[in-house]
Amino acid sequence: MDLIIGGAYQGKSEYVMRTYGLRPDGIFSCGEEGLPDWDAPCVRHLERFALWCIRRGKQPEREILAYRNRWKNSVLVCDDISCGVVPMDAEDRAWREGTGRMLAALSREANTVTRLFCGLPQRLK
Repeated sequence: MDLIIGGAYQGKSEYVMRTYGLRPDGIFSCGEEGLPDWDAPCVRHLERFALWCIRRGKQPEREILAYRNRWKNSVLVCDDISCGVVPMDAEDRAWREGTGRMLAALSREANTVTRLFCGLPQRLK
């Protein structure tokens, strides 16, 4: 698995399509409706999956690792929501912390970790 992280609108999807030769129909976008399609070549917006977990009282890092056999050959993409002012709302703080823990767990599992900033890739692992 390759993990791509970065702030919103930093070019992560374009980078994934260019680097991995994927088309938009090969990229699944997480929403609030349920579990992602872990069999897709690329799953993006994992921060939304983390929020889905938090709202159900689940720990995102445990939930995502339970599906490692399905995403082990995929590209996973997540917006970095860890920067800025710490949210006052308890759910938002739990979401931020849960997303961070999930990304730390995924980073340990990943073959590569790339951060995108201003459309520029920075290889972290």
